[in-house]
Amino acid sequence: MKRSPPTPAAPLGGVEGALSPAAAAALLEEAADLLVVYLDFPAALRTCERAARSLSAGGLAGEPADAFLEVKCSLCVVGIQALAEMDRWQEVLAWVLQYYQVPEKLPPKVLELCLLLYSKMQDPGAVLGAARAWLRDPDNRGLPECPALAELHLQRVLLPLGHLSEAEELVGSAAFSEQQRLDALQAIRTARHQQRRRPAGSEGDQQLSQEGTSHKLLSLLMLLRRLCASVVSRFASLPFKKSLLATLVLCLLLLRFDPAQGCPFHPFTEHGIGIPSKELCLLQGGITSELSASPSSLPSLCRLAQLFHRIRGALLSPLHQRPVFD
Repeated sequence: MKRSPPTPAAPLGGVEGALSPAAAAALLEEAADLLVVYLDFPAALRTCERAARSLSAGGLAGEPADAFLEVKCSLCVVGIQALAEMDRWQEVLAWVLQYYQVPEKLPPKVLELCLLLYSKMQDPGAVLGAARAWLRDPDNRGLPECPALAELHLQRVLLPLGHLSEAEELVGSAAFSEQQRLDALQAIRTARHQQRRRPAGSEGDQQLSQEGTSHKLLSLLMLLRRLCASVVSRFASLPFKKSLLATLVLCLLLLRFDPAQGCPFHPFTEHGIGIPSKELCLLQGGITSELSASPSSLPSLCRLAQLFHRIRGALLSPLHQRPVFD
């Protein structure tokens, strides 16, 4: 049986706009349930925003600040996941900064999630400034998470963006272990070697340009193919076949039965091959039935049919009958 989403928790702090640690923890649990259990990402985000706004306004007097900071960090983590699930990852950095004001105040866990998210989505430049400001802050350099964040920033942001000089500066200033420093310097040397071997117009850019051109050409060819198929299907339709057949037959009749021409194919010349009157009537009836069965025939065919009637009347008139010899 599908469980219904929980009802929003009422403030437990007693003062509107401020939450106690118990109330903030209740909202955090509610947001986590909405995110993981019910997959209601918008509701989870709204719950995180409501609780984070209350915590940003300040907790109740006499409550420990560390408890609020931990709950606030957890709320931001749940909110980041909800935004990512809704494919709104571009808003993550701006969303967390509205509760911490400056990048230097971001918790290490929140900054780590931002680095991983933006690098995974191939947009490391969006978080470059925030990570740079956080790592250069003197208060953050003494944190135990600083070396891991510096290494993540180097591998996921600086090297992909080609900021090798800044990466070397970071290696010299961050509290790396000896093995981390050697690995970082080796990665920088490898990136610099690849950058030197790369021509002015990088192969990656050329490849992307070629792929874009190929994609556009393929799209154009597919469009032309669909257009040709549509034209062929239109020309191959049954009414057009009938109209074309009637037009060809009428043209042949005009060429063979025009009494004004004295060509050897005239039906009433001495050596001509004529069509009997009965067969001519049958042919006329077949063409007329074809035209009447095709309401979409062109107006010119109607005029050709009228012309055929006039030609037939002229051919079968007494002026063009074969003379009778004894």
